[in-house]
Amino acid sequence: MTNQRIGLIDVGSNTIRLVIFEIDQNQTITELQNIKTPARLVQYLEKDGTMSKKGISVLVTALESFTEIAERYHIETMIPVATAAIRQSTNAKSILKTVKEKTGLKLRILKEEEEAFYGNYAVRHTMDLKNGVTIDIGGGSTELTLFKDKQVVDSHSFPFGVVSLKKQFFDGKDHNDKKAIGKARKWVNEQFTSLKWLPDVKVPLIGIGGSARNLADIHQRQHDYPIAGIHGYMMTGDELEETFDLIVDTSFQQLSKLDGLSEDRKDIIIPAGLVFLELFDFMDSTDFAISSRGLREGLIIDYINRTDNQPYELYDIKRQTVERMSKRYNIRTIGAYQRILLADRLLNLLKDKEIIDIDEEHLILVHYAASLYNLGSYIEDDSKSQHTFYIISNSNLHGFNHYDRVRLALLASYKNRSLFNQYIHTVNDWFSDDEANLLLSLGSVIKFAEALNDSHVNMVKDIQLSKNKDKDSEDKYELIVTYNGEVIAEKYRANKHKNHFERVLGDTVHITFKSETGN
Repeated sequence: MTNQRIGLIDVGSNTIRLVIFEIDQNQTITELQNIKTPARLVQYLEKDGTMSKKGISVLVTALESFTEIAERYHIETMIPVATAAIRQSTNAKSILKTVKEKTGLKLRILKEEEEAFYGNYAVRHTMDLKNGVTIDIGGGSTELTLFKDKQVVDSHSFPFGVVSLKKQFFDGKDHNDKKAIGKARKWVNEQFTSLKWLPDVKVPLIGIGGSARNLADIHQRQHDYPIAGIHGYMMTGDELEETFDLIVDTSFQQLSKLDGLSEDRKDIIIPAGLVFLELFDFMDSTDFAISSRGLREGLIIDYINRTDNQPYELYDIKRQTVERMSKRYNIRTIGAYQRILLADRLLNLLKDKEIIDIDEEHLILVHYAASLYNLGSYIEDDSKSQHTFYIISNSNLHGFNHYDRVRLALLASYKNRSLFNQYIHTVNDWFSDDEANLLLSLGSVIKFAEALNDSHVNMVKDIQLSKNKDKDSEDKYELIVTYNGEVIAEKYRANKHKNHFERVLGDTVHITFKSETGN
């Protein structure tokens, strides 16, 4: 089965964008190209609601360019959609006709509820949050959707966005005019009061779109954030306000030098920020989470689910992500499965002896890490640990927030204590001493499990741990490994790396290999 290429054209109120996705046989979505132009179509709406000839010309010129690029990528399916600027135009039918004549594209105008749905659909299928309110603020509209236990409960589209707010409150004024900001915040708050389901809902606020990504990017740069990626990034209310205040206190000229802020958003980032702040307070929200997956990804995931028997599930997102990543990096299924079983068995033995205490969350994390163990060998075997840590900690993994990504990376890359300390040092004080020590122990168990399965042909059938009965032995524990077959490789590797298991035990261990057949 060959990979499929899908082109998506998103005609927004602020930007027009072409994104080219490639879908492989495992339904993994890869973004091949992402091109945009800041068209600001909403500013071409006349007082009577019609889009001016100049605005239509800007739209057609962009679409002509994008369709030519799409043809060179040999797109199989094209999904062209438009949102608020075209939707709000009283001459929308004429615009669609002109676009079809000039470019051949049959542009689909998304209804307000559709726009809200697809952005939220992407969040629910790529983030491990059961409850939340998504906000997607564009140039001329703002979509809010409340979901609980992964199901949509309420949604609403407001007919204002960053460009229209700028025009309404900041026209002819400085970008950070204090009175304009105060009036805009008050007005936006009044709009939110129309929704009975919104006040004090006390769930995470999830920002979708470029403005939310820019705010998060600015915050990361200000704090020398140690890993890459925006998806799943979490900010507190204080951090959100701190970032907004930084932008307000920065002159318009200096905004161009503010790391993380796109040049084409510097005049609209304050209108966006004040909406986020007002909504966060109005909801009495718990966190401001960032999703780099929004309307476009929602459309693509929905398309894949409709055409390929629902491969993207609402629940168990982490497991699906790990499975797709395993296939992407050619991890042998049988080796990964046996590694999980052996790590599980070792942990149960340690729990029975009350040597280690592990909850369900950490146990599942061990399973995921054992599945992805040393995936960096796909790049280079000699430095597989380093590659593994970098790839996992810096990839936008669906379902994993940044904290969990690093925990997964630390376990899946475990080679020795020295490298573990080097990796964990990069994230400063993300982890308590207890959590760091537990992760070190879990990584040690995974490495030892891999040593017991060195040939990757499932030789080991059982493991038992007991106090050593041999009085002449200096080892306090005995690990009896029952096997079937030739375990020369396993014997060598297990004894070579038993120090990792001994670190968890807190004492020395003698490994006895016992044939299942008694020979």
